[in-house]
Amino acid sequence: MSLEFRYQSASTEYQKIQTELASLVENRTRLDAQLSENEMVKKEFTQLTPSNVVYKLVGPVLVPQDQNEAKTNVETRLEFIKSEIKRVDAQINDGEDRSEKKKNELVEIQTKLQQAQTTPNP
Repeated sequence: MSLEFRYQSASTEYQKIQTELASLVENRTRLDAQLSENEMVKKEFTQLTPSNVVYKLVGPVLVPQDQNEAKTNVETRLEFIKSEIKRVDAQINDGEDRSEKKKNELVEIQTKLQQAQTTPNP
């Protein structure tokens, strides 16, 4: 396989990894926003008295919901979001490792290409 072809192939793979990383970072940002929202809701729940009514949005309608059920739902959502954040973080770390390896491979191939171009052919 020629150096040019290897370089082109590695470059394409590197771009693909970078695209995947961008998508993962976007997912991580979205999860952070969801975590923040749910933590704010949990904090608001601490200020409720037993006489307060909690509503849940179901489609275009607000429906009364039991306070304990609402608190449990938020806790469950927080646990899920935190586990998703851990999963996405692991994927980001793996992607960064793959990206670094591919970048090093590109530099190595590029160096060989430059050496081949400067070496006179007999």
